[in-house]
Amino acid sequence: MRKKAIIAMSGGVDSSVAAYLTKERGFECIGATMKLYDNEDIGLPRGHTCCSLDDFEDAKSIAYRIGIPHYVFNFSDLFCEKVIAEFVSAYLNGATPNPCIDCNRFLKFDKLLMRAKELNCDYVVTGHYARIEKDETTGRYLLKKAADSTKDQSYVLYSMTQEQLSHTLFPLGGYRKTQVREIAERLGFCTAKKHDSQDICFVPNGRYAEFIEKYTGKSSSKGDFLDADGNLLGRHGGIIRYTIGQRKGLGISAKKPLYVTKIDPAANTVTLGREEMLYSKRFTASDLNFISVAAKEADFPMRIKAKIRYRGPEQPATLTRIDTDLAEIAFDEPQRAVTKGQAVVFYDGDVVVGGGTIR
Repeated sequence: MRKKAIIAMSGGVDSSVAAYLTKERGFECIGATMKLYDNEDIGLPRGHTCCSLDDFEDAKSIAYRIGIPHYVFNFSDLFCEKVIAEFVSAYLNGATPNPCIDCNRFLKFDKLLMRAKELNCDYVVTGHYARIEKDETTGRYLLKKAADSTKDQSYVLYSMTQEQLSHTLFPLGGYRKTQVREIAERLGFCTAKKHDSQDICFVPNGRYAEFIEKYTGKSSSKGDFLDADGNLLGRHGGIIRYTIGQRKGLGISAKKPLYVTKIDPAANTVTLGREEMLYSKRFTASDLNFISVAAKEADFPMRIKAKIRYRGPEQPATLTRIDTDLAEIAFDEPQRAVTKGQAVVFYDGDVVVGGGTIR
């Protein structure tokens, strides 16, 4: 009996080719596009034809071309609750979130997987650049980096569970992006030359502060810029406009460049300092998830390489468990701009050990 897969089709080239490759492997496929928000949710008028509608049509076109059914699932309420609301809350509390991680966690590999099971599908398939392998010795599923290091997305997938990994396929994990586009062009896909999205999908213009103010219906309160000694340097335009390490857009003149080194939401202050003040060796992380090892069986302290931002390099570090859901990460060398709210992901070579949220 043929295995059955539901393909998460975003309307981009990656998910288009992932759908084609899955069908070529002999799976019975269903294409699924997730409707994640209404125009009103992201500050667009009801009648505005936003890019997401074009994406729906592109996904439908590809599904028809390769001969599989296509459906649109309305997950907008859950997306608003788990992704948009959490994004807004993080910024209001002085953190810098990564909503793509929450979308993967709560939508693609939770809600969509539940829908897949309801439809008697064995797998959820996405166009992520990562690999899944089973360790026959331990019996655990491993999340590994993609063959194309320039497109590797394992960082945003660290929250996946063993159950989710066992029912997920990443057909593009062994391909380079150039190969994926070549396949799409050879097949005449309308998505072949479509640009990769660079913005957060629900903030299409990249203006986070403007989006948050529209979402909450409130203007961000202005406050004080301080130096490291607490001296007043000027006035800021609201803490949602700043993130650790930021230099541009401060509106403060100084003899040497100043950077955001601390955000205090309770006091509504933003501390500025020299670049050397951005470096630190130790921090804590919570909301932990372990993949390559069972959390209860892991040996701590653990030597790892840690990545603190999506496009950042991995750096040698020691991971120490403090409590059930709290760990300390100590880098061998100080790292720049460790930022509250971002993910820290632990690696052992090309294997994802696990990860958590920087606190």
